[in-house]
Amino acid sequence: MNKKLRGNLMLLLTALIWGSSFVAQRAGMEYIGPFTFNGIRSIIGGLVLIPVILLLSKADASGSENAEAELFTEEKKAGQKTLLLGGISCGVILFIASSLQQIGLVYTTAGKAGFITALYIVIVPILGVSIGKKVRPIVWLCVALSVVGLYLLCMDGRFSFSKGDFLILLCAFAFSVHILVIDHFSPKTDGVKMSCIQFFVCGAISLLPMAVFETPSWSAILDCWFPILYAGAISCGVAYTLQIVAQKDTDPTIASLLLSLESVLAAISGVVLLHEQMAPRELLGCVIMFAAIIIAQLPSREERLAAKNYE
Repeated sequence: MNKKLRGNLMLLLTALIWGSSFVAQRAGMEYIGPFTFNGIRSIIGGLVLIPVILLLSKADASGSENAEAELFTEEKKAGQKTLLLGGISCGVILFIASSLQQIGLVYTTAGKAGFITALYIVIVPILGVSIGKKVRPIVWLCVALSVVGLYLLCMDGRFSFSKGDFLILLCAFAFSVHILVIDHFSPKTDGVKMSCIQFFVCGAISLLPMAVFETPSWSAILDCWFPILYAGAISCGVAYTLQIVAQKDTDPTIASLLLSLESVLAAISGVVLLHEQMAPRELLGCVIMFAAIIIAQLPSREERLAAKNYE
């Protein structure tokens, strides 16, 4: 239960960072193209994690010198293959998802983008069931409540489907697959190392379409250095790593619900930091979403019985 609580808190922090970084993404697009922005920020995210990995590796190595000869086993080689496969898979999917999101933002509003992106709270459990994962009935109710809350928070009652909306919907599918891939690999390998690999893979792939479709200049990149640095170091380096580490102990559907609070926390950040005002409809949406998250965290009957027997 302590691991589950820790994982949920880490995902909540991830949602908070992503909610605040949405402004940085919009600001960066005023200077450079989507592939340039994603490529640079992903590479920054990978670079930020290198010293962290070195420090963790040094700590793990202390006191284990006598076991050095046993480290190079078939089991470790298999673990390295799993790490590499997980990092590359996450990196490719992250490139697809983030690119679709950045391009889609050019053609649609922030509110609609936030609503459609967060539809992964519906897509994740549906995809999960299709691959054999079980979802409690109460969680389905929470998913439905979250969709209602998101609609009240992000939409103004008028809904039309544009080119940008379609790209954001594809982005939501990609992020759903990303969550499920992390759920598969994170318990099997080092989360920080896998996160570092995914960023370098995503960054390297982004540079290819950047060279073909965009003509970035150093002056334009330097003009938006803060949005890129924030999105790279904090949104990528910190938040995506927290997601990978946290999902070791969290169900993917619950993870998608927690991460969907990105939209709520983005709205709250706007009120606190930018002195924006929220309509009663938006406040109601926030309340409904928070209620859905709390209900989803309630232990099941089996978990309550297990805790009682443990006592």
